[in-house]
Amino acid sequence: MAELKISKTLDLKGMYCPGPVMETAKGIKQIGVGEILEVLATDPAAKPDIEAWARRTGQQILDIQQQGGVTRILIKRVK
Repeated sequence: MAELKISKTLDLKGMYCPGPVMETAKGIKQIGVGEILEVLATDPAAKPDIEAWARRTGQQILDIQQQGGVTRILIKRVK
C-alpha cells in the first residue's frame, strides 16, 4: 500500500472503552474531508468499536494493523 499522508495522529494507548471511539469521533472532526486520521490504541475493544463507529458515521477505514498489542487504524474522513 502506498504511504498515505496522515493528517492527524491520536495516540490512545492505555485508554479503555469507550475512550478510543469517543476520541476518534472528536478527532475526525478536526481534519478535513478526504484527510486521514491515524489512531493508535491498546484496548482490544478499540478495533470493533471504531469499525462499528465508522460504519455508522459513514467514514472509511483504510487499514487496520495490529503489532505487539497496539492496533493502528487509518480512517479517511468521507463527510
